[in-house]
Amino acid sequence: MKKLLAFALSLTLLGGLSPALVRAADADPGAKKRQKPTEEQRKLRKELLDKYDTNKDGKLDKDERAKVSKEDKERLEKAGMGPRAKKGDGHDKKDSAK
Repeated sequence: MKKLLAFALSLTLLGGLSPALVRAADADPGAKKRQKPTEEQRKLRKELLDKYDTNKDGKLDKDERAKVSKEDKERLEKAGMGPRAKKGDGHDKKDSAK
C-alpha cells in the first residue's frame, strides 16, 4: 500500500512540474528564432520565384536553384537571404583543410 501511495504521489508531483519544465524549455534564450522577412525580402522572393520556378510548385528545387544568375544571388545576399548553412556544418573550412 505504501508503494502505491508513493507512486501516486510521485506521479502527481511530476504532473505538476511538467508544464513548468515545458515553459522553461520554450523560453531558452540560446535558441535561434527565425526573423520574419521584411517587405523587401518578400517582394524579392516572389520576383525570383516567378522568374526561376519553372514547375510552378512555389519553391525552387535543386535544378531551378542551379539556374539562378550570379546577379540574383548577389541580390539575395544583399537582402540577407543567402544560402543557409547545412546541418552538421559546424566546423570552419580552414580547420578541415589541416
